[in-house]
Amino acid sequence: MSGRLYVVGLGPADERWLTLEAQQALAEAQDVIGYEPYVARVPMREGQTRLASDNRVEIDRAREALARTQSGRVVAVVSGGDPGVFAMAAAVFEAVEAGAPEWRSLDIRVIPGVSAMQAAAARLGAPLGHDFCAISLSDNLKPWDVIEKRLEHAARGDFVMALYNPASRARPTRIADAFALLRRFLPGDTFVGLAKSVGREKEAFILTQLDRVDPAQVDMSTLVIIGARGTRRIARDDARDWVYTSRKAG
Repeated sequence: MSGRLYVVGLGPADERWLTLEAQQALAEAQDVIGYEPYVARVPMREGQTRLASDNRVEIDRAREALARTQSGRVVAVVSGGDPGVFAMAAAVFEAVEAGAPEWRSLDIRVIPGVSAMQAAAARLGAPLGHDFCAISLSDNLKPWDVIEKRLEHAARGDFVMALYNPASRARPTRIADAFALLRRFLPGDTFVGLAKSVGREKEAFILTQLDRVDPAQVDMSTLVIIGARGTRRIARDDARDWVYTSRKAG
C-alpha cells in the first residue's frame, strides 16, 4: 500500500486562512500530527487519528509521520503559517536525510500556507514591498552570536526585517537585546511594527520607531517588522496608518 505525507500550512489563524489545497489535504489525511494548538485548529473528521505533542519535539513528530507514511497511511503534519518558514517542512526533510533510506522514496508534498509575515504585511499595507529577510530570534537551535551577526548584516544591507519568535517565557529579554543591537546600525526613526495575534480575536498593531519601541509590548504572539530606509507611513485621520516600502528604495 502506498502512503502519502502532506506537510500542511494552516495560516496564522482560523479556517479563513486555509488554502483550498490545504483543506483537500486535511480531508484526505488519515492521521494528523503536530504541535497541540495547531492540531486543535484542524476541523474534525470521522475516523481521523490525531497525534498532538509539545513544541520542542519536531524531529520526533517528523519521524512518526514518516514511519506511518511508509506503512501506507496518508498523513498530514501541520504547522501554523507556512510549513517552510521556521516550521515542520525543514524538520521532515532533516529526518528524511538522517533516517531510513526508504524514506527518500516516499510521496512527500509540502502544502504552502499564509505566513505570519505575509498576513501582518497585508494588514499594514506593503512593508515587504522591497527587499526583505526573515530572522528567527529563537536560540534553541543556533547560538545567539549567530543571530546577532545576521541582524547586523541585515541592518547594514538595508533590508526590511521580519523577526519571528521574538520573545518567550524562557528568553524574555532577547528582543530587548535585538533592539539594542539594531540601534547601533539604524537611525532612531526607523519604522517598527508590532503585529500581535494576526487574524485572531485579539489582533492588534503597534506602529512606532526604533528609538521608542517598548520591548515589554512584545510577546510570543508578536511578529516584529523592522523597516528600511524606503519604508514609509501614510498617515490617516480615521484609521491605522498604511505602511509600505518603496520599490525605488536603495
